[in-house]
Amino acid sequence: MKAHSSVRAEPGCRLACAGWLRHDRLQRSLAALTAAAVVFSGCSRKESPGGKPGRAAGAGPVPVLAGKAAQKNIPVQILAIGNVQPFTKVAVRSQITGQLAKVHFQEGEEVKRNDLLFTIDPRPSQTALEQAKANLARDEAQFENARIEFERVNKLFVANISSRDDYDKAQANLNALRGTVLADRAVITNAALNVEFTSIHSPIDGRTGNLLVHEGNIVKAEDDVLLQINQVRPIFVSFAVPEQFLPEIKRRMRSGPLQAQVSYASLDGASPSGNVSFIDNSVDLTTGTVQLKATFDNADNALWPGQFVQVAMTLFERANAVVVPTPAIQPGQNGDFVFVVKADQTVEARPVVVGVARDGETVVESGVKPGETVVTDGQLRLVPGARVDVKPSDTLKPKEPEREEEAE
Repeated sequence: MKAHSSVRAEPGCRLACAGWLRHDRLQRSLAALTAAAVVFSGCSRKESPGGKPGRAAGAGPVPVLAGKAAQKNIPVQILAIGNVQPFTKVAVRSQITGQLAKVHFQEGEEVKRNDLLFTIDPRPSQTALEQAKANLARDEAQFENARIEFERVNKLFVANISSRDDYDKAQANLNALRGTVLADRAVITNAALNVEFTSIHSPIDGRTGNLLVHEGNIVKAEDDVLLQINQVRPIFVSFAVPEQFLPEIKRRMRSGPLQAQVSYASLDGASPSGNVSFIDNSVDLTTGTVQLKATFDNADNALWPGQFVQVAMTLFERANAVVVPTPAIQPGQNGDFVFVVKADQTVEARPVVVGVARDGETVVESGVKPGETVVTDGQLRLVPGARVDVKPSDTLKPKEPEREEEAE
């Protein structure tokens, strides 16, 4: 009897094979579901005009903030960085040499024209004046004596008693003493002027700076600067603009004053306004700019010499321009656009051509009409045709914590 060979599967092997088959079927099912989900997701996704994923039109209303397009007059301006300069700057010096006896002001205070600032010791100058007066009195006496002598010699000469030589000597002596008296009077005038120079007065209205020479020091005439005074009312703001604007600036100045406004970070109150008063006579070859100056009244001392400011020079005013809030302008692949809210509370992506921007508003050359509502915040969740829920403008502002009521 022949023996047949056979392989019999053990119970553990049958269980393992059946489990592997079920695992393989489960993996294939999950892969199919994943592929279907990817296809469904790709078919249902839409992109906004800006190229970013948006919210489907069939979803619920999207909360947004919105503003109105308006029509107003917008100034066309040139912006530049300016430097504040004093209207007049005077370095105060002494015109005589002497000891500084008295300072009559406080550093940094405002002074008026002809206010007394310094006193130089007047005693040497006063002594020189008295001596000059004494010399004049002496020489006037000698001149009077020479005049009498000349008259006597003249009578004798006419009577042919005195010689011609005596007559000429008397006349020369008289003329010499006349010149001496005139010189003495000039010395007195100069001495009196030196006495006047011992009191130094302010030549302008302005604000004083640091005191450079203190009481008790010897001041050397014309060499030592005692003080610098800056006139700050009115005041200049100097700034440079590109040379291509020069023809338009000159044309505008021929028809009237060209207005300029300045501002800076810590400005308290309205921006100071002035008029362009100076155009430099040449263009800077290194920078291609031309230097301008604007004059400001500066009644409230808002501008200070040496300060850097932002200058906005108004060339002209554009009438009836359509403006929208600047945050409404969105960049897209085909240019700028805005979301316009229609009457049915759905949005429309509308391409626009933008112009100048000023004070949070941008001029729209085309694409939006006055009175239309544009979305200013929340555009990232929008697609054309999406329904929106316009919220009040203060919705996104952080709320202040409620104060706890004090216990009675």
